[in-house]
Amino acid sequence: MSPAPYVAVIGPGEATPGESAMAAEVGRRLAARGAIVVCGGLGGVMEAAARGVSGAGGTVVGLLPSRARSDGNPFLTVALPTGLGELRNGLVVGVADGVIAVGGSWGTMSEVALALRTGKPVVSLGGWGLTPPSGGVPGPREAASPEEAVQALLALVRPG
Repeated sequence: MSPAPYVAVIGPGEATPGESAMAAEVGRRLAARGAIVVCGGLGGVMEAAARGVSGAGGTVVGLLPSRARSDGNPFLTVALPTGLGELRNGLVVGVADGVIAVGGSWGTMSEVALALRTGKPVVSLGGWGLTPPSGGVPGPREAASPEEAVQALLALVRPG
């Protein structure tokens, strides 16, 4: 049996109801497939994904920008206060085998860019359309549903 993949679920802290619903479903589906979910630990997409993971009995790790565990959302299995502010985005991406971006914000964009620069697969669900420069690193793969996003990313981080 291969080790569980670590999947970062990223997206805006102020998510729309639709983004929150998609993130919760992504979290639920990842937990059902045995993935460990990593997120920024706060609200919006992060909280919705954590709620989905928690409801499915999975594990979700929140890398918080502050120094206080109590700042994390109530659905985290593990809350790790980094004290790094927005720089914690690099940790969220760094510990993951792949990334699912739900929606988009400037913070989400920074995480997508860091993941692509480090060769990690990224699947985008309802996010910004990105066209990389010619000869550059390919952009994120687009998905039409939470199910497609999870299937696509797990196929990339768990080949075969």
